Parts: sequence; C-alpha cells; structure tokens
Amino acid sequence: MAHTDPILVEVIHNYLLSAAREMQRNLIRTSYSTIIYEIHDFGLGIYDDQCNLLAEAPGLAVFTRGNDYGLRKVVEFLGEDNLHPGDLILLNYPYWSSAHILDVLAVSPIFHEEELMGFTAVKQHWLDLAQKDPGYCLDTTDVHQEGLILPCSKIYERGVLNRQVLNLIRFNTRMPDRVIGDMHAQISSCRTGERRVQDLVARFGIDSYREAVTEILDHGERLAHAGLAKLPKGTWTAHDFLDDDGIDTDRLVKMQATVTVSEREMVVDWSGSDSAVKGPINLPIGSTMGISALVFKAITTPDSPANAGNFRPLKVIAPEGCVMHAQPPAPTFTLWTSLLAPEVITKALAQGMPELIPACSGGDVFDVMGVGIHPDTGQYWLEATNEGVGFGAHAGGDGETGIMHLSEPGCRNNPIEVLETKAPWLIEAYAIRQDSGGTGQHRGGLGVLRSYRFLADAACLTLVKKTRTRPWGMAGGGDGVQGEVIVRPGTDREEITGAVYEHMQPGEVLVNCSGGGGGWGDPVRRDPEAVLEDVRMEYVSPEAARSEYRVAIDLERMEVDEAATKALREGDSGNGTL
Repeated sequence: MAHTDPILVEVIHNYLLSAAREMQRNLIRTSYSTIIYEIHDFGLGIYDDQCNLLAEAPGLAVFTRGNDYGLRKVVEFLGEDNLHPGDLILLNYPYWSSAHILDVLAVSPIFHEEELMGFTAVKQHWLDLAQKDPGYCLDTTDVHQEGLILPCSKIYERGVLNRQVLNLIRFNTRMPDRVIGDMHAQISSCRTGERRVQDLVARFGIDSYREAVTEILDHGERLAHAGLAKLPKGTWTAHDFLDDDGIDTDRLVKMQATVTVSEREMVVDWSGSDSAVKGPINLPIGSTMGISALVFKAITTPDSPANAGNFRPLKVIAPEGCVMHAQPPAPTFTLWTSLLAPEVITKALAQGMPELIPACSGGDVFDVMGVGIHPDTGQYWLEATNEGVGFGAHAGGDGETGIMHLSEPGCRNNPIEVLETKAPWLIEAYAIRQDSGGTGQHRGGLGVLRSYRFLADAACLTLVKKTRTRPWGMAGGGDGVQGEVIVRPGTDREEITGAVYEHMQPGEVLVNCSGGGGGWGDPVRRDPEAVLEDVRMEYVSPEAARSEYRVAIDLERMEVDEAATKALREGDSGNGTL
C-alpha cells in the first residue's frame, strides 16, 4: 500500500472495533459472576506492538485506559524476547496493573509468522484472592494484606496451561469455582481478539495492517486536537474530599487538580492532593491516568471510539507518594478515589467553561455487597450492585435521574430479580429520593434508595466515600443531597454510615441511598410549570417547591397558584395555598 488507502483504513478500523465487541460478548456470555455479565465490571481492548490502544468495547472506562499502563509494565518486566505465541499473562500488582489486587489484567501477545504485532488485554474483577476479608477490604494498611499478587505470571506458556499457577490461584481463593470460571472466560476473550487480528492480517497483509494502524492513531490525535482547539484556554484549580481513608475515620482526604488547557495540550496536575494515607484509598498512577483520560475524552472526542491517538495531547502529573500516585507497599484496595476524582477535574474546568460542564453528580457509585455462607448450598455466596445517582444539572437543562456514575459509563447495576435469586436477601424498596436533586433554574438529577432485608447471617459491605460533603451546584444552583447508608435492624440499633463492613442478622435491613446531582442557576428562575411537573412526579415535595423555588402549588387542583407564586417570588410570603 504505497499510499494509505482511506477506505481500507476504515475497513481495518471497523474490523478491530468489531473484534473488540466480540471479545466483550464472549466474556459476558461465558463468565460465572454477575459482577461481570450483569454489571460489566471489566475493561478490554486491542493494542498494537507498541502498546497503543486501537479498539475497545464498552465496560468500565477507567479500566481500559489503565490497561495501557499495565500492558507496558508487562512488556517491560518480561521483555519482548520472553513473549511467545500462545502465552497468556496475568498481572494484578496494583502499582503496575492500575487497579487493586482483585482487578486482574490478562494479556495475550499477538503474533504473525513469529513477528509480534500487538496484544489483547482484558481486566476484570475477581471475587476473591485470599485478601484478609471476604468480599472487600476497607481497612488494610499494607498491600500484602490485600491478597495474592500475580506479577506478570504466565497462566499459559506457548499454549500450554501452567498448572502450578492455576493451582496457586485455586488454593488462594475462598470461591475457586467462580474465580477459575471467570478466569477462563477472561482468557477466552483474549484469545478471541487474538484470532480476529490474525485473521485480519492474513487477509490484508502485515504491511497494510501496520500502515492502517498508524493512520488510525494519527487520525485519533487529529480529532483530539480539533476538539481541544474549541475549548476555552486557561488554568483552573479545584478540590474535593473523600469521607476518610478507612483507618482515620475522622479525617477528610483531599484530592486537588490543576487543569491547564492550551492550544496543543491539556495538563492535569494532581500535585495539591494529600500525601499517601494509611488506609487503602491510595491510587496507582495508571488509574490516575485513566480517570484523567476519561474526562479529556469526554470534552474533546466524545462521539468517536477511543484509541491511543485521542490521548496524545493529554499530560498527567502526580508526584510519587501522594494519594494519586501510590508507592509500594501503600494499600490500594478501596479504589473509590478513582470514582470521585473525575469530578474534581470537571469542577476545575467548570470555572473556565461553565456553559460546557455540568454540576457535580451524586458523587459515588454507592455499591452494596453481601457475602456469606448460603443456607441452601453451604457454599460462599457474594453478590453486589452499584446504584444509580443523580447527574448534575447544566446550562442546557436538568440532570438525569438514577443513572450510572460518570466513572463507569459502560456499566450497569444488578437487577432485583438476579440479586434475589443469587443471594439470601429481599429487596423491599427501590425508589427515587425526593428532594435529593440540587435546586436551580435547572434541577439536579435525583438519587435513589434501595432496601435490602437479609434472610440469613451475612457480612454486608457498603463501598461509599462521599457522604460527608455535598455534590456541588453551579451558577447559583443548590448543592445536591449527599448519599447515606442506614442500618435499620428493627431493634434499638440504627446507624447512619458511609463505607462499612457490618455483620447482618436475619431480618435486619440496610437502606442504601445514593446522592443527587447539583443544580444549575438561580432556583427562583425555574419555570413554575416545570416545578409543578416535578411535584406531580414526586421529584420535588410541595414544601420544597414553596421554600426553595418560591412556587405555590394548589394541591387539590394540582396547578400553580399564580398569584401566590408571584408574591413569593417578589419577596412577599403571600397567602397562597401550599
């Protein structure tokens, strides 16, 4: 191909995208755990021989970009000379893999006639690897409390299963059947992508393939620069807080980002963040790169598939030893820092581009996990789900209600029917949280609540790190209502908590309440008819309509009392009907 044929480039690019989606389908259809096939807690992609992302499929977005760093560490640690056809490598050393120990990265090198031409990579959550607590660790102080470490271990070498590594995994998990089953699904996904790329090269030739790859990445960069050119230029700083580190529960942990947008690049500098903390919320640098890339992608090239070229104009700075750049042996298990941090970046950007950036969302994924011995099987059970949150309002309208947090755009939550089938609990309520959205000319989206009644002894974990600070509003809009977790046992014990590891007795109830998004603009400027519709939908209470929006509702006729509303908005309490 003397000159790059644009039609052939598109054919190859779309074939790679299709191959990545086939990897995703394979993984979902063959995995054992709902966290994979229902929630989509994975990230996968196809890479060239320089570890550049060429194609991905929807999953946990920060995983996919974090995989880039982990893949480079695999090649650096093993060396290209030690990579062979048929190899399959497992990595979960957090400071390399860009996640915690239970998020295991599988890497498959792709060869064409003994020539290395790329990789497939799949990261997914494994249920258990002998970490100190079943399910999840909230209070580790050292990485060696967090489970079995796999440092670029070959589970397959030249196509032959390494039974020593397999047995090491099998004997270091409380749930061997599900863990090994999920691992094989992950390996199968890698192999699927590997075969598809080999088929592609066999069809078009290695030279055409390599030239197309170069053009795919260069085009991705051109798109990113075009998007960057449209943004306001400047430097802005913002910060936000996690509730605590899991050890020092009285101390908020600060994340700070300084974002600079210039003609040629965007720099995200985390230097103002707190130093590494004692508890397990320290973030590996690859994950920090991933969350920064997520926001950069959203504001520059949101409508095109991701590839490494999209991120060439992005620079990420995080000093070693800060909470955003963990160093061994700092604990990293509770990676909620990576979920809250993207909105620190948007909070900084909002100062320079308020018409483009929404207010803060509910701020967390509000995950609930149950784990124990199932009374029907006598085996360990573990089920979990993330909760939808309210999204922040923006200059163009209201925030969305009850959708997945912006850190996990390709993920879903677990359906009630699945949770009740797989686990000994009963979902007694699932509802929108009235008045949880921040007030404003445009209202913040609402959070939701879900109540779990435990039907057997179990441990209950709530993975929540934004309950002490409220989701911020913009342009005069009100803050959203932060989330909370309530343990309501029906005795004299009632506790309002954030992240917690509680033993639950049969009959006890846990209520998980997710946060609402911040509002945008002065609430008194909201259209009274929009407020009325909010009251009809029970998004806003009649009391809040009157006190926050200065709108009086005639509840018998279910219409706006225009005279009373005018008096309220002109500063007179009036004598209208509430």
